[in-house]
Amino acid sequence: MSITAKASNYLDERTSISGAVKEFGRKIFPDHWSFLLGEVALYSFVIILLSGTFLTFFFQASMTPVEYSGSYVPLKGVEMSAAMSSTLDISFDIRGGLLMRQVHHWAALLFVSAIGLHMLRVFFTGAFRKPREINWSIGFVLFVLAMAEGFTGYSLPDDLLSGNGLRIIDGMIVAFPVVGTWISFLLFGGEFPGGDIVGRLYSLHILLLPLIVIAFIGVHLMFVIIHKHTQYPGPGRTEQNVVGYPVLPVYAAKAGGFFFIVFGVVALFAATVTINPIWSYGPYDPSPVSAGTQPDWYIGFADGALRLMPPHLETYWFGYTWSWNILIPVIILVVFLAVVFAYPFFEAWVTGDKREHHLLDRPRNAPVRTAIGAAGVTFYAVLWAAASSDIIATHFKVTMEGVINTLQILLVLGPIFAFMITKRMCLALQKKDREIVLHGYETGRIVRLPGGEFIEVHEQIDEFERWQLVSFNDNAPIMLRPNPRGRITSRMRARANWSRFFFEDRIAPVSKSEHMEALEHAHH
Repeated sequence: MSITAKASNYLDERTSISGAVKEFGRKIFPDHWSFLLGEVALYSFVIILLSGTFLTFFFQASMTPVEYSGSYVPLKGVEMSAAMSSTLDISFDIRGGLLMRQVHHWAALLFVSAIGLHMLRVFFTGAFRKPREINWSIGFVLFVLAMAEGFTGYSLPDDLLSGNGLRIIDGMIVAFPVVGTWISFLLFGGEFPGGDIVGRLYSLHILLLPLIVIAFIGVHLMFVIIHKHTQYPGPGRTEQNVVGYPVLPVYAAKAGGFFFIVFGVVALFAATVTINPIWSYGPYDPSPVSAGTQPDWYIGFADGALRLMPPHLETYWFGYTWSWNILIPVIILVVFLAVVFAYPFFEAWVTGDKREHHLLDRPRNAPVRTAIGAAGVTFYAVLWAAASSDIIATHFKVTMEGVINTLQILLVLGPIFAFMITKRMCLALQKKDREIVLHGYETGRIVRLPGGEFIEVHEQIDEFERWQLVSFNDNAPIMLRPNPRGRITSRMRARANWSRFFFEDRIAPVSKSEHMEALEHAHH
C-alpha cells in the first residue's frame, strides 16, 4: 500500500470523512449559466484572499507622518502618512505590486457585483422560498459584509479620495444626537481627521470582517448542500427530481476550470485598466475637495441618498441639533435593506404557502414579485445615479439643481411607474404564453378547408417549451374567514389585503382539460 493510501486510511478511520465526501460527490447540480453567478462571487473572494495576503507584507497601517522618498517623482518630498507612502511603494517599487493592488481592487468590485446579481437571480426566480428563506438572509448579510469589506479597504491608502469618503461617513455618524460623537471617537480613535482610523480599519479589513465573511460563506454553502438544488422547469424535472451532473467528477472539473477563467479575466482587467490611482489624488488634506471623484459603485447609493435630500432640514430639540437631511437618508436606507432582508418571510406569510419549492419560477409567472423587484432596482438605481450628479451636470452641460430635482422626482415616481409597467408586461406575457399553449405559434400559412373556410395553420410547441409555459403554481387570494373564536383580527385583514394585492390579477395556468381540448381541436 502506498504512503498516500495509508495516510488516507489513517485519516478516514479517525474522521469518517469518506462518507461525507461520497455524499457530497453524489449531489446533483443543474447545468445553467445563471447558477454560475454565485461561483463567480466565491472565486472572487478567493482571489481577494490571495492578493490581499501579498499586500499585507508591504502595507503599513499607520497614520504617522513621513516624507515620501520613493520613485514617483511628482510626490517626492511631500509629507504624507506611512499608509499612503507604503501604498505608493507597493505601486512603484515592489515588483508586481501595482498588478496585485489592481487585482485586489477589481476582485473586490467583482465580488460585490456577483453577489448582487446572484441575489437578483434568486429573487426574480423565487429561489428564496421554503426551505431557503434563511439562506437568502445569510446571502444578504454577506452582501452587506462585502460592501463593508470594500469600503474599509478603499479607505486604507489615506489618499484624498478615500479621505473625503471617510469625511462623509464621519459626518453621517456625528449627525446622530447623543451617541454620534462617541461612536465617531470609538471608530476614528479621536477627532477626524486625526486619530488612528487607518489602523482600526486595517484590523477590520484583514481580520474581523474576513473571518465573519468566511463563516457566513461556510454556512451558506452548507445550506446549499443540505437542500436540493433549485432548477428551471422542464421535462423530467420535478420538485423531487433534480436533473444535472454530480459534483464528482463532472461538476468539480467544470468548477475548477471556471475558477481559472475568472482569475484570468480579473488579471486581464488588472493588467490593462488602471483603478484607484492614488498618486493622481495625493495625500488626504481636509481643506481641498477633489472634483470629479466618485465612490466605488456599490457604496454610491448611500452618497446619492445624501445628495438628494433638501437642505436646511434641522431642528433643535432637548439641547441637540437634529440634522434631518442626514438622519432621514440613513433611516430610509436602513429600512430599504431591512425590507430586502425580510422579504422571503413576508411573501411566505402573504401566500400561506408551506410547501418546499425546488422548481424556479419564470419572472413573468410571479408578476407582483417581479414588479416589486423592478421597483426596488429602480429605487437603488436612482440613488446610485445621484452619486454622480456633478458628473452628469458637467458632462451634459446642465445645471446641478436641474439634475438633483429630476432625480428627486424619479426617486418617488420611478419605482411606482416601474412597478406598474413591469406588472402589466408580466400579465401580457402570461396571456401570450396561454395563447401559445392552446393554439401554438402563428405560421402565416393560410389554407382553405373543404367547406370553403380559410384558416391559418398553427405550429404546436414541443414538450420542453410546453413544460416551461404551463409549469407554475396558481396562487389564489386568501379567503378572509373568522378564526376558531369567530373573530376576524386586523392581522388577518392585513394578510388578506396583501394576498389580494399579490394575486387578484393573476392569469391561471392552462389546465389539463383545456390543453387536451386544444390538442384535439388542432388535430381536427
